[in-house]
Amino acid sequence: MNIAWLIIIFLILVIIGVPIAYSVGAASLFYLAFNAPQFIAMLPQRVWSGTNSFVIMAMPLFVLAGELMNHGGITKRIINFSMYLVRPFKGGLGEVNVVASMIFGGISGSSVADTSALGSVLIPQMEAKGYPRGFAAGVTVASSTMGMIIPPSIPMLMYAMVSGESVGALFLAGLIPGILIGLSQMSTVYIISKKKGYHPEFESFDKKHFSSTMKDGFLAMMMPVIIVLAVSTGLATATESAAVAAFYALIIGALVYRELKFKDLYGMLKRTFMTSSSIMLIVGFSMIFSWILAVEQVPQMAADFFLGLDIGTNWILFILVIIILIIGTFIDVAPALLLVVPILLPVMTGLGISGLQFGAMMITGCAIGLVTPPIGMCLNAATKVCKLQITQIFKEALPFIVCNFIVLMLVTYVPAISTWLPEMLMK
Repeated sequence: MNIAWLIIIFLILVIIGVPIAYSVGAASLFYLAFNAPQFIAMLPQRVWSGTNSFVIMAMPLFVLAGELMNHGGITKRIINFSMYLVRPFKGGLGEVNVVASMIFGGISGSSVADTSALGSVLIPQMEAKGYPRGFAAGVTVASSTMGMIIPPSIPMLMYAMVSGESVGALFLAGLIPGILIGLSQMSTVYIISKKKGYHPEFESFDKKHFSSTMKDGFLAMMMPVIIVLAVSTGLATATESAAVAAFYALIIGALVYRELKFKDLYGMLKRTFMTSSSIMLIVGFSMIFSWILAVEQVPQMAADFFLGLDIGTNWILFILVIIILIIGTFIDVAPALLLVVPILLPVMTGLGISGLQFGAMMITGCAIGLVTPPIGMCLNAATKVCKLQITQIFKEALPFIVCNFIVLMLVTYVPAISTWLPEMLMK
């Protein structure tokens, strides 16, 4: 049984609906059974070693921080804060949606959490203000992609574990691309809203409400600032900063806003456990898959193939971007990073692309897959909120997805967009 059968079995299992973790594990088991049965006994050890990582411990803590935000009143205060931020631009709820995603994504680190939390609040509000439900859902899912690009980011933790890059440097590498996506999507929302008459009438300024909103919003805004500064300056590791974020959200929600109830903790911990354990299974089984690929020298073969193409570096990069987009369309972000990065990273290194730039490329590209059928995790989350078909939401989100693609091209061909900030701040 050669490496081709390993990949074929994996793809068949994915197509028939077997969860990614078990598809990876079963394909690896079949390969070892036919080629190296003496190594089957090491499977549990490999699964354990794959998840026994200090970096990966940050992931459940960031998920918990997002849960604490949702139940502690932080999410709605971010929305109110965002309303005043876009007020000078006659900001309707469309622009608020994008800004809130930028702030919320910089705290929870999860695009799906962004879609679920903000969508459940903003989609009904936008519809009540005259926005079509499809447009509101499209803006929500497209803007939520910033959750995995703007630091902190759970996929960046995955990438750091596989590539060996600094988590702090990766956080900084995603900051400018994430902001560019946010600004371009805000511009798109403004143009469409103005053309179709979605913008609201200008409301009178309430000084008292403004003061309280800014105060509450400032407390929420301090979370991503604390996390990014702590990691990038070396004051704390990613895991330690994630623990600080969860503790901060707990204190703010329970003692400052007083909306976090003790009875909610069980449900939050249960959802955190379920989300984290599913990712941990993918990580563990992916380590076996990646080990087999390394033994079979698949990364080296991929590097030799692409570097041997006589078509120029720019065209090779474009082909690799298309590959990333296709993979992101059919495979969720975590397994895509864990399975693809070990193969493509040697190719990028051979082309002179740094690990930081490739990380920004990979995560920005996979973010597009979150809002692309048929998998589209954010699309699926949005359908549960607004009760619309995936295809209808995708159609409305398409203009904003174009913004993501443009930024992906900039990240690919302008290295400074992802490398300038970490090089300047982490010398």
